[in-house]
Amino acid sequence: MAIYLDSASASEAEAVKLWGWVKGITTNPTLLSQSDTPPETTLKKLLALTNGPLYYQLVASDKAGMLAEGRKAFEIIGSQTILKIPATPLGFEVVACLSSEITCSVTAIYSAAQAAVAREAGAKIAIAYVNRATRLLGDGIALVRDMASVLKGSDTEILAASIKSPEEAAASLQAGAHHLTLPLAMLQAIATHEFSQKTVEEFAKGGVGLNGVV
Repeated sequence: MAIYLDSASASEAEAVKLWGWVKGITTNPTLLSQSDTPPETTLKKLLALTNGPLYYQLVASDKAGMLAEGRKAFEIIGSQTILKIPATPLGFEVVACLSSEITCSVTAIYSAAQAAVAREAGAKIAIAYVNRATRLLGDGIALVRDMASVLKGSDTEILAASIKSPEEAAASLQAGAHHLTLPLAMLQAIATHEFSQKTVEEFAKGGVGLNGVV
């Protein structure tokens, strides 16, 4: 399992690097558009701040353009590249072309059938937008569960995105997601519980440790 930062902010990437438990970074066109530097510069900054995967989503709309964009991303990011390719008929065709040379994920999956196609096309990661699927389909956790059933025994893993609460994050993992990608605030939220802090404070009252009385 891996937990990723969903961001194109170098300052956020620098912050989570210090935590030690965030294993990579996912980006998308919207996040990259919010950066004050060109996408190539932003990707290079992010690459310098993680030892794990760096996801880049294709925005070209034709096959030749998507293939060229995917290969250009690989030139910039190198072996840490995971391409995010949309779950469309054309997207699956591009995955089938690129998956032998670059690690591919399929993004915006909304059915177990699409997850099966992603697997057959050679994608290593199938991405489900959990909260968005709940809004559009009624139950994003059920989508993850159905995807997990279809992908069981294969080399294709599920990345849960669009997570809006710690409970939704845990439910996604319980339903079969292998990985999570979360914005900075949600990463902080899943690491925090009010009772944990209260318990620490109780131990600290009159407690003693190697540094003496707390």
